[in-house]
Amino acid sequence: MEDLVVRDADVVDGSGEPSYRADVVIADGRIVSIVKEAAAAGCQRPSAVRELDAEGLVLSPGFIDMHAHSDLALLRDPDHSAKAAQGVTLEVIGQDGLSYAPVDDRTLAEVRDAIAGWNGHGDDVDFDWRSVGEYLDRLDRGIAVNAAYLVPQGTVRALAVGWEDREATPEELDRMRRLVAEGLEQGAVGMSSGLTYPPGGYASDAELTELCRVVASHGGYFCPHHRSYGAGALEAYAEMVAVAREAGCPLHLAHATMNFGVNEGRAPELLALLDEALDAGADISLDSYPYTPGCTTLAALLPGWAGEGGPRETLKRLADEETAERIRHRLEDVGSDGCHGVPVDWDTVEVSGVRDPRLADHVGRTVRQSADARGEAPWATARRLLLADGLGTTVLLHVGHEENVRAVLRHRAHTGGSDGLLHGARPHPRAYGTFPRYLGHYVRESGLLSLEECVAHLTSRPAARLRLPDRGLVREGFRADLVLFDPRTVAAGATFEEPRRLPTGIPYVLVDGRFVIEDGRRTDVLAGRAVRRTPV
Repeated sequence: MEDLVVRDADVVDGSGEPSYRADVVIADGRIVSIVKEAAAAGCQRPSAVRELDAEGLVLSPGFIDMHAHSDLALLRDPDHSAKAAQGVTLEVIGQDGLSYAPVDDRTLAEVRDAIAGWNGHGDDVDFDWRSVGEYLDRLDRGIAVNAAYLVPQGTVRALAVGWEDREATPEELDRMRRLVAEGLEQGAVGMSSGLTYPPGGYASDAELTELCRVVASHGGYFCPHHRSYGAGALEAYAEMVAVAREAGCPLHLAHATMNFGVNEGRAPELLALLDEALDAGADISLDSYPYTPGCTTLAALLPGWAGEGGPRETLKRLADEETAERIRHRLEDVGSDGCHGVPVDWDTVEVSGVRDPRLADHVGRTVRQSADARGEAPWATARRLLLADGLGTTVLLHVGHEENVRAVLRHRAHTGGSDGLLHGARPHPRAYGTFPRYLGHYVRESGLLSLEECVAHLTSRPAARLRLPDRGLVREGFRADLVLFDPRTVAAGATFEEPRRLPTGIPYVLVDGRFVIEDGRRTDVLAGRAVRRTPV
């Protein structure tokens, strides 16, 4: 007897082809047979220890979140319903050039401070690893969903060079090459960069190209958060295309969009740039989230030079009146690189989380609203928050455009990524709602994508980018990472007011053939593991 048969499911197999009705049989964590139109054909139907009636439900491959920030959440929160309940069975972490491996003791402390606004400070996590391989081994002890890891270029630079804004020496560049190679050899699927964040943003294109050559030689891909999503966004995209092509490295563009007023309606220009490169033979993919606001830390808006030397030096600069005024001028009057070259509009910067609970009254307000309540200038409020919260404040940036979102998500190279921060009192709802929002809002309600198209964006396309030979499709022999959802009711429950509400219409999710969501509820199953790069 096999483990499970899912009867009479409408199979949307991830290929983009029309759905079909079938019984799907699962054993030992894999799909062992698919019997199409079994009931109508009158043939003998497969049997198993357990049978699940899927009448009215779609069976698809589990969704792959190509841009996730669950690096610590996977360890501290075994439930992890934020992703499991969406039908996500694999997340790609180590994003935006900053994560927790490879590190030494110094670098680990610096990185924990630098991205406390993304993931919390991690005081409830035992950091018992230092290398990429040791971190992946830690995930292998059991997590809610699977995870793949990108070597974070900013962390590598912090380890080899430090947080100084300067060119790496030949010896330092050699060390960075070795660190990237070691991470890939230990199982990472590629390398990420955060080129508006210190210290990764201090790297020249020549340095990035050299590291991308290493990535390409190991069969990985380059995933940059590039140098601007605002003023100069098209130039920043073109820069990354050029770097990847020079290095011969596959390119995956993180949270690809065009934001701020300077880019309203300009997504077709971005897509034309990418199409030209694709038609010329470039290997490019991208991800996006189906919302207009972005999310980052308040400290991320500061000019890059303010981050030189690490988080402690940033706080010293903010505490100094003269230096703080230089920061304000760059941020408000000129447009800092951290704010993508656009002068900050404090009406668009909403506090979504704080590290210090004594600052909780700021959450849910824009910086200008908090400043008005205190009778002071917005910069005074922002500066006070940065200092009091140790740079741990998280913000939503209301700078996106719906027409750009819609154009990007229809592109031939598009995949889904939540970019969801799970930390903070009122996180962006994309952390809990991205995948059901694609299926509910952009498929059922707006008809922007067909169901088959959308599922392919969320499953087989990302699996192909990750070079996973047995995931992303409903096929015999493939891993049984699967989701069953009701196409008539699937929807994101999360809103900006209630961002942690779970989705509706996703009653079953399987990881490795085991139910992590059953009858709409999280089980205690921890079937997820690290998904390591397939050797070339």
